[in-house]
Amino acid sequence: MSVFAEQSTSLRNRRVHPTLAQPLPRLTDLPHHDGLHEKYEVVICGAGPAGSFLNLLLARYGLGDVSLLCIDAKPASVKTGQADGLAARTLEVLKTLDLVDEIQNHGFHVSESGTWNSQTSDAADGPSPGIKRTEVRPVQFSPARLAQAITIHQGRIERIFEEDLLKYSKRGVERSSRLVSVHIDEDGDAEFPVVADIEHEGIQRTVRTKYLVGADGAHSVVRQSMGSQMEGDTMDDIWGVVDFVADTDFPDIRRHCEIHSDAGNIMVIPREQLPTGDYLSRLYVQTKEDVPTDADKAIVSDGSADKLRKYDYKLKERRSRVSPETIFRQADKIFRPYRICPKKGTEIDWWAAYQIGQRVAKEFLQKDLKGVPRVFIVGDACHTHSPKMGQGMNVGIMDSYNVAWKLMYSINGLVEDAPKLLDTYHTERHEIADKLIELDQKVYASRWADATGKERPHLQTMIEVVSFASGCGIEYNKGLLTNREKEITHGVLTSTDYAAGVLREGRRILDVQTIRFADGTPRHLHDDLLSNGRLRVIVLASNDLLDAAGVSASTLINLCGSVLPQYPPKVIELIILQPLGLHSFEWVDIPACVKKEAEMRFHVADAAVYATYGVDPAIGALVVVRPDGYIGTIAHLGDVERVNSYLQRWVKVIK
Repeated sequence: MSVFAEQSTSLRNRRVHPTLAQPLPRLTDLPHHDGLHEKYEVVICGAGPAGSFLNLLLARYGLGDVSLLCIDAKPASVKTGQADGLAARTLEVLKTLDLVDEIQNHGFHVSESGTWNSQTSDAADGPSPGIKRTEVRPVQFSPARLAQAITIHQGRIERIFEEDLLKYSKRGVERSSRLVSVHIDEDGDAEFPVVADIEHEGIQRTVRTKYLVGADGAHSVVRQSMGSQMEGDTMDDIWGVVDFVADTDFPDIRRHCEIHSDAGNIMVIPREQLPTGDYLSRLYVQTKEDVPTDADKAIVSDGSADKLRKYDYKLKERRSRVSPETIFRQADKIFRPYRICPKKGTEIDWWAAYQIGQRVAKEFLQKDLKGVPRVFIVGDACHTHSPKMGQGMNVGIMDSYNVAWKLMYSINGLVEDAPKLLDTYHTERHEIADKLIELDQKVYASRWADATGKERPHLQTMIEVVSFASGCGIEYNKGLLTNREKEITHGVLTSTDYAAGVLREGRRILDVQTIRFADGTPRHLHDDLLSNGRLRVIVLASNDLLDAAGVSASTLINLCGSVLPQYPPKVIELIILQPLGLHSFEWVDIPACVKKEAEMRFHVADAAVYATYGVDPAIGALVVVRPDGYIGTIAHLGDVERVNSYLQRWVKVIK
């Protein structure tokens, strides 16, 4: 006999499935497909970390399979080798997508770094060369929610991205599909002006798209089709890299190490545990099998095209002479008096020979005849550098993080001037790539260009490197999306210690810990800054919050009643921090719009939080945070007009 009657709605089935990201609202019509031509709104060429991350973001923002195509020439994601390190800012971003748990649980956390240099032993039978440890130090991190550096295989990252993608896409990545060529043809179809010729399993087809993004690596077909030249230098040094399970008596094999001996240089990168229980190690070994001669260098100085071609051919010959045997032969010399070799019964996981190239593409995008950016490049397609700063996968992922929401706002009609918004991809990310190369050159020249490694980079350079390499010190300069006016922020902020978290336009907003007012739950602010394409207006209320005639109350009423309704719904989220404590007032004591608009984003922030942000609780502040977590503008608490002016500059106004 039934003891109760059960009723429920059809929505109940959704509750047992994984939570999906809410798509961004769309103000434009979905494209019309005539069934005769294959057309998309975005085509991504390349499914490495940068391409697969971009594909995932656009799918989560709301582009379905009819609008989004990602192709990759490989039949599957990489299984060995390639990039292997994730920095703090990248981990922060992945946390906002709920993608970081496996990486944290199964990746290798790099906590200490060692330096080894040459020594001379005074043994009775005469001097013998060798290395000795000269320093062990904690790895330095900028302040971050996940102040960590984790090594884990690139293929695993790609698999994590693709598994999440399949929640939003039935197709996933179209594998074994190679981009043959791409060009812009507005006469053929002005709405879908980008034409891409794709070869899939020997069959070629043509697709059209509104936008195309090249994430197709250092030899990018997309970049070549754009005519964007790589500018910078390629060094003479040839390095071998090898992943393997080590059999060694070297005591620091599980630490990140720089080794500088008379025989050459090595960088040791500890890697994750394998299913067998063994741990991988990666060695970057400066090879000495074939050093360029003075005659070779004279060819480069001469600079004629014919001689440079000959020199490039000689470099290829030198790379071809590198093998696992030569790598370990050189490593054996550098590691002395220690021994190192692959563990018996295991195979070398992966190896490669490469030449250091520190170059940046001249242009990161190509425009149509009307000045609309249509073709973009990300990751290795637009910048290459040495692996010594561990930035390859990180900077590529952040390229995609920057361009993804800009593409989506343009497609969905959420921006006043789409071409201007898309232009900011080049201006912002090209500047970051230039800075990457500058720091990479400084570090490489001082630590790796010769066999001594005894010249430490200047302290200020190392501070810059730590800040940049973590991703937390990245700054975008003044432009469409970033205000940078000292006379404004100096009146709001009590400090200029931006590296410690003080608010700065153009920097990402640091995560802080708060307590949610509605239920007393401890929260991280970044949990309200999910990577779902939304803008945020953060109100740091002042001590006058309970005064109905005070600045805090009037600001909140003005924002909720006059400013936010001007813009598309569910595009701008309101977050409120207050310094008065958890149980010192009730909802009825503050403006009703707080509970209505931000009930679960209304938090207690103590004095330490306000101090971290450089804000006086007696004064308060307003902050607008872009969809990628970077601060767009800062204003006095009562200066709602400054916030509105910033938003009106580029966000679509609907009222």
